[in-house]
Amino acid sequence: MQEYYDKFREIKDISGALYDAQGNQLRKLKQSEVRDQSAVSDNNLMDDGRMKTHNFYHKVYPYTVTYEIEYRNRFTASMPRWVPQGSYQYAVEHSRMEVSVPEGFDLRFRQYQYVGNPEQKAEKGGKQLVWEVKNIAAMQEEPYTGPLRDRSTVVYLAPGKFSFAEYDGDMSTWENFGRFQATLNQGRDVLPANIKATVAQLTANAKTDGEKIRILYEYMQKNTRYISIQLGIGGWQPFDATYVATKGYGDCKALANYMKSLLAEAGIRSHYTLVHAGDGETDFMEDFTVDQFNHIILCVPGAKDTTWLECTSQTAPAGYLGSFTNDRPVLLITEQGGKLVRTPAYPAAQNLQHRMITAEADEAGNLKVHCHTRYTGLQQDDYHGLVNYLNKEKQLEVLKKRLNLPSFDISRLEYTATAGALPVPEMKESLELTVPNYASITGKRLFITPNILNRRNNKLSGESGRTTDIYLRMPYQDADTVQIILPAGYTPESVFAPVELASPFGSYSAKVTVEGNRLLYVRRLEMKAGRFPAKDYGELEAFFNQIYKSDRNRVVLVKKEA
Repeated sequence: MQEYYDKFREIKDISGALYDAQGNQLRKLKQSEVRDQSAVSDNNLMDDGRMKTHNFYHKVYPYTVTYEIEYRNRFTASMPRWVPQGSYQYAVEHSRMEVSVPEGFDLRFRQYQYVGNPEQKAEKGGKQLVWEVKNIAAMQEEPYTGPLRDRSTVVYLAPGKFSFAEYDGDMSTWENFGRFQATLNQGRDVLPANIKATVAQLTANAKTDGEKIRILYEYMQKNTRYISIQLGIGGWQPFDATYVATKGYGDCKALANYMKSLLAEAGIRSHYTLVHAGDGETDFMEDFTVDQFNHIILCVPGAKDTTWLECTSQTAPAGYLGSFTNDRPVLLITEQGGKLVRTPAYPAAQNLQHRMITAEADEAGNLKVHCHTRYTGLQQDDYHGLVNYLNKEKQLEVLKKRLNLPSFDISRLEYTATAGALPVPEMKESLELTVPNYASITGKRLFITPNILNRRNNKLSGESGRTTDIYLRMPYQDADTVQIILPAGYTPESVFAPVELASPFGSYSAKVTVEGNRLLYVRRLEMKAGRFPAKDYGELEAFFNQIYKSDRNRVVLVKKEA
């Protein structure tokens, strides 16, 4: 049992009991057994989160534990959601949520995978709403799924009007919720005189707004760093611009607000923007106004185009949002209130991995490999992190885990970033390695797999009764060209036929030719993104498994008799 609390959420009481397989109570929770400890997130330098934990440490299976926790929130800006079955591999015998609200309180709710409406009962001075489910079978995990509410009961609660600390707000619409955030930000955009002078100096010779944005963004990156401090309402309200200018640090809210202030000083309008960030975390309920956000970025509208800024990064180029925040709904805080828009979606043609390999195999089957790869867009995100946040030794460690080879030795590894490469950045990788016993030698035959570095790693297992739609989140293109110089005297005995695959999910091709002592292998893969019906899972399985098989096709060569 883990229950979190902070200055706005008080745990009033915890009780619990342990039962054996026959339902006999073995013992009750003692208050002295409940641990109270800090719950500062790994992402934060400091916050006021704490938690109470307990474990019966029972080892005779099966057994049952029950806990009852009473807590009080000192704000109504967010309410718990009801998720009877929050994960895979467990069943639910019975789950019930009761909500009592006073008369005149605007409680809004949105329910998923729940049959019918909640039961409503009149109470003195208000009403009670009841949701209840029984006997839900355990969910089996399915790959490439969407949000949990697609397949399991979830009920979201939200107020119309709410309070947080000394502030009152309204989240009946996105427009009104944006007005509340604007109130929290009000008056926090004042810059010190020396920073105003710096803005004027830096932008004096800039000819366009785009140039000013880039200059000021790079200035902010060089002179601030991201540190997360979430205390009290500080989880919602940014530190003011003067604080960031003086201290040189801030969290996402503070840095976005500071960048907004720098741009305003240069006469450029921008919008503080709320987003639910996370790789692939694109799920969002646009038609139900409730706080779904965990990060802040900045939107700078222009006459012809919009520039997006990730203000917590000291290395990202201006105008590029990576997989952490791209292609999802966000809430702009405008002069008129909140406005839902969508961040850029990068198409497959911008998310490239283009690889050229020249390799040489010797008589013992050892392979010397020279590899040059160009990554762009979302496919360069991980490598951008490697280069900017890890030293050479750590880069090698990460790469070694990614290479799908049983044994190898790396003699050279270099990365080169292309600065300011818009619309998307790119990273180039130069790699040299030796792979012992890569080709198998049996008598006079040599067996070699021409796809050296880009094989699909896993097959999909057959699923019957797929229940949820398929989500593929990133479109991309891979292009691999491999040239292998073979040992002298070998000629092809068996060369696999060209492979051509087409499906709703993408396309794939692979072809190999042998001319003299040169083997040429060309592989192309394009994957689409989107939501596909559950009934198409068999086709996805076949597509991926055919790629898996093709990526491991071997060429057989035989040595000529002397």
